[in-house]
Amino acid sequence: MIEHRHTALRLAADGLPVLPLRKGKVPFGNCRACAANACSGRPNMKTPGPCTCPAPCHGWAAATTDLDVINSPTWAQAWREAAAVAYHPGGANLTIVDLDNPAAVAWANQALPPTQTVATTRGEHWLYQGAMRSVNGVRDGVDIKSTMAYARWLGPGIGTMTALPEVVRALAVKEPSTVRPAPQVITVPARARNGECRHRAPAYLDRGIAMAEQRITQARSAVHATVYRTFLAVLSTHGRCGCLTDAHIARLFTAAQTKGETPRHCTDAWTNARTRLGL
Repeated sequence: MIEHRHTALRLAADGLPVLPLRKGKVPFGNCRACAANACSGRPNMKTPGPCTCPAPCHGWAAATTDLDVINSPTWAQAWREAAAVAYHPGGANLTIVDLDNPAAVAWANQALPPTQTVATTRGEHWLYQGAMRSVNGVRDGVDIKSTMAYARWLGPGIGTMTALPEVVRALAVKEPSTVRPAPQVITVPARARNGECRHRAPAYLDRGIAMAEQRITQARSAVHATVYRTFLAVLSTHGRCGCLTDAHIARLFTAAQTKGETPRHCTDAWTNARTRLGL
């Protein structure tokens, strides 16, 4: 709709990076080759694709304040079909606490400092000045949207925006106690000839676990697939000798949860990797 383009131009002029959304709150591809998610295979185009047509292709990273891009022929068809306007909060140094139900709103009124609020169809967006890592499901019905995320524009809201408080930043920190390791320690009885597991040497096993943690931590997209492939690699090397302990598994699960994976997703990825290897 043409009015969505007008809204986007106004927001971009105020420094808010914007992008058009299709029905279902899904971004458009930025060129014909990327129509219907052809360039990346990522679900619903919510993360940037690898192509350069223009770069970045779509998702939150395509949000822009460039008025020429917003008015370009590339985006013209998207605006005609658009169902809404979205914006990249982290790109404007903002953080949204997305409260998805009345219980979450009630919790926020008790636990969070007051700030600018925007009504949504099911709850509220609380906007704070400052950017942080985006994490889904920090509490029941509560998501954090800031960097590497987008949110639908629902209006300016009410109230005065305040600085991002530590209590919101702390929501993104996964406590080690919440880690749910795999149901059992890997103890498949396949040992070295002398009866000792060669991987118990700290210089080998610890380096392998540390490299796996780093691989997960540095993932910029397709986090769930990266977690699964990393679990698979660890198990293929260490899964048959009995050297992995609850502490090692907890380190891997903690790294995955820090990237936004839930304990259930971690357990599923671990179980699937074990099944793939026949453990």
